[in-house]
Amino acid sequence: MTRSQHRKGPKRAAFAAGAALTVVAAVAGSAPGAGAAPATPAGTPKLALVAASKAVTADRYEGEPGVYLDLGTYVTVDNAPLELKVTRKSYKDPIVAQQILRNGSKVTTKTLPAGLVKNFGGLPDFLEVSIRNAAGVEVQKSKSNFCLNNAAGRLRPDAPATSHYPESCSTNPFTLGSVWGVEKGWAANTSAFDYDRPLDLAAGEYTVKVAVAKKYRDLFGIPDDRPTIALTVREISDGGEGGAGGGGGAGLTARSAHGADGGHGASHDMAGMEGMEGMAGVGGGHGGHHYGPRGADAPTPSALSHALEARGLAHHLGDGAGHTDGSRVAPALKSAAERPTGRAGVPAGVPKPDLRSLPAWDIAVTDGEDGDVAGKDYLAFSANVWNAGPAPLVVDGFRKPGADLMDSYQYFYDAKGKQVGYAPAGTMEWDPRVGHEHWHFTDFASYRLLAADQKEIVKSGKEAFCLANTDAIDYTVKNANWHPFNTDLSTACGQQNSISVREVLDVGSGDTYTQYRPGQSFDITGLPNGTYYIQVVANPANRLQESDTKNNVSLRKVVLGGAEGARTVSVPPVGLINAP
Repeated sequence: MTRSQHRKGPKRAAFAAGAALTVVAAVAGSAPGAGAAPATPAGTPKLALVAASKAVTADRYEGEPGVYLDLGTYVTVDNAPLELKVTRKSYKDPIVAQQILRNGSKVTTKTLPAGLVKNFGGLPDFLEVSIRNAAGVEVQKSKSNFCLNNAAGRLRPDAPATSHYPESCSTNPFTLGSVWGVEKGWAANTSAFDYDRPLDLAAGEYTVKVAVAKKYRDLFGIPDDRPTIALTVREISDGGEGGAGGGGGAGLTARSAHGADGGHGASHDMAGMEGMEGMAGVGGGHGGHHYGPRGADAPTPSALSHALEARGLAHHLGDGAGHTDGSRVAPALKSAAERPTGRAGVPAGVPKPDLRSLPAWDIAVTDGEDGDVAGKDYLAFSANVWNAGPAPLVVDGFRKPGADLMDSYQYFYDAKGKQVGYAPAGTMEWDPRVGHEHWHFTDFASYRLLAADQKEIVKSGKEAFCLANTDAIDYTVKNANWHPFNTDLSTACGQQNSISVREVLDVGSGDTYTQYRPGQSFDITGLPNGTYYIQVVANPANRLQESDTKNNVSLRKVVLGGAEGARTVSVPPVGLINAP
């Protein structure tokens, strides 16, 4: 398993806007008590669109297809938090979005118009952007999505010190539930990078005008403010010298890192940048990429997941009964220093994880990727196993001196964070291959290609995994942790000289493995055309204890066609989800 990228990401844009958060705070700081704006009812968020700076500079590097633009525009939130709960009952049902209005202990909901939210990537067509050149001619016009969870920082010192809302909007096609929010007294970035769709602007001077779409102004009571930003695009040669506009950049605009919707090993945004719905045409969208990665998985020491840190210590807005961000589950759990002693066992009634598999997606026919045999036909795919809770999956591995195997144990905790049991859970193995070089937990999932009668045809060799919370699948389930830490391999997989490793799959999150993994795809050379099923099985050997094992298997129908060397695959939708 590796997170190495399959194409080198482009150089990042540089902006002369400076410290955007400080500027936003200064811009919005005069709003409270200004008196000109009408009073906002208690419990209702007061929103505004502001620009952190009047001018930004973006660098276009020689050989790159364009610039990657962050305009530094923000939605400020005051008076009450802006919170949306976005769910669907099943893949056959449409997405329903509700606004959660909190006024002290009183909580009410308002359902947004049907069909407004089309996926879990954010509010669609929220921002309208117009770019004109020095002659006043409009050269770009576009709309972009807005991920509320792109929290950027506070507007004033008395605002909450941290945001308890999730840090990204999910791009996994089979997401079931999300929570989007901006704290009272905070701002969220409305424009973001996208490394799949740069903006093709020549070096020169431009004027950018940004506005919130009327349907959202009406829905949330947002004033019709339209910030204007002077944009300088300058050409940067390989030698680093600037073209139009001068020399080097001033560094990236401050912004949040998005960490819960990537996957193992696919081409995607650079580390910490995924999960944002960028601009269509200005920063781009997420229409054609693969999911992941969070960056190359350079072997580093294992780290304790936030899944097991500081639970029960938070007292933020909404914390308490009926609020499912997981902060009240178990405080200060620590990784075991040595293998467990005493008799293995799990008391009755102890919360356990619930592992579930999603249907495969990102399905394609390839002729060999990352160690496969060139010239053969392979059916490649992405797969995810997630944890529906109510408890995190916690597995520790302990190494015998000199061995390439660790003995693994699953741990169980009560609601106060006290360890109340453990059970043997197989092994972890050291994978020495270049690009891997970390510890895999065995028998976490398995992949099979089934014939039309659903009998096995081909079995994938991929059954060993390093667990990471790459995707936010359903943050509305009980005890979902909105801030999982181990969102990439470097946080949990250990290194060759590790004596022990802790791997965690947190509640509400899943672990995606993309199609570009050696041994994961199916060799379909010689298979006849026809209907098949990709089967994803969680916990195939039942080494892990769960609250429910009846939901561990998913099937995705595929139809193979074409001739040897030019095979094709068609993939029917799953309910309303058309994600081949």
